[in-house]
Amino acid sequence: MIEIERITKRYNEITVVDDVSMVIEPRTIATIVGTSGSGKTTLLRMINRLVEPTFGVIKLDGADNRSVPGYRLRRSIGYAIQGHGLFPHRTVAQNIATVPLLLGWDRDRIEARVDELLTLYQLEPQAYGPRYPHELSGGQQQRVGVARALAAEPNVLLMDEPFGALDPIIRTKAQEDLLAIQKRFGTTIILVTHDMEEAVHMGDKIAVMDAGKLVQYAKPAEILARPASGFVETLVGASERPFRLLSLGHVRDAVEPGSAEGEAIPGDATQRDALAELLWSGRPALPVKDADGKLLGRVTIEGLVKRAARPQ
Repeated sequence: MIEIERITKRYNEITVVDDVSMVIEPRTIATIVGTSGSGKTTLLRMINRLVEPTFGVIKLDGADNRSVPGYRLRRSIGYAIQGHGLFPHRTVAQNIATVPLLLGWDRDRIEARVDELLTLYQLEPQAYGPRYPHELSGGQQQRVGVARALAAEPNVLLMDEPFGALDPIIRTKAQEDLLAIQKRFGTTIILVTHDMEEAVHMGDKIAVMDAGKLVQYAKPAEILARPASGFVETLVGASERPFRLLSLGHVRDAVEPGSAEGEAIPGDATQRDALAELLWSGRPALPVKDADGKLLGRVTIEGLVKRAARPQ
């Protein structure tokens, strides 16, 4: 658990983060979203004390993060940034092994962890471990950057615009990889992004910041349905909001009795995917099947549009 209590950061007369309080539950993903200069990166960097707060306290599992030296704290918290930040003169394996080496892990344990993470990211250890960063694609470099952040088995992973430099297809794959890995290891992740789409897709909760203040902190569906201010409503985007709401729900939750013609859509697809397929195919309804191929019913354009409507 990460408890942020009335955290403030000032540089002379300029307040960058202004009296922010929030609790991030264990084994969840919190996304921090806001415009440039809203204070989101500064807030993130106060968790691992790359930036020291002017006022306030940050607790990790109940312990003040100032109770240990900064360098020790940072070795216990994963940190991944946009552009990966890999050491160009070190191999992929050496990059991933950086923090375990600093922590004094033995060689066999380090090699096993490097192999595990490379395999997890579908990078064959014997082929990719000896390579240097410049020999990798941008997407591969980013995956190695996240693997390095996870190498010492941290309970907390901080990510600052980690996928911002990736093209849309690679970015989507990187997001799905991270969600799968977070589920496997149970890591608590705080992810800074300027992309509301990414914040909705990745976050169990979203923190919206504006001019250093936390203006709303809630589950994605709550923020999309009931933005707390005009700024949040603008950030969400009136035209995109219905589709983002549908992206949070599965088709199986929108199933209606009855049948429909054509190829069935899986029940674990998103309602947004179903609406897109209906619109593209020009059909009023689609059959829905479960993982075993059993038909569950149908999903309709009319039903999905009602689900996307603004709550009253």
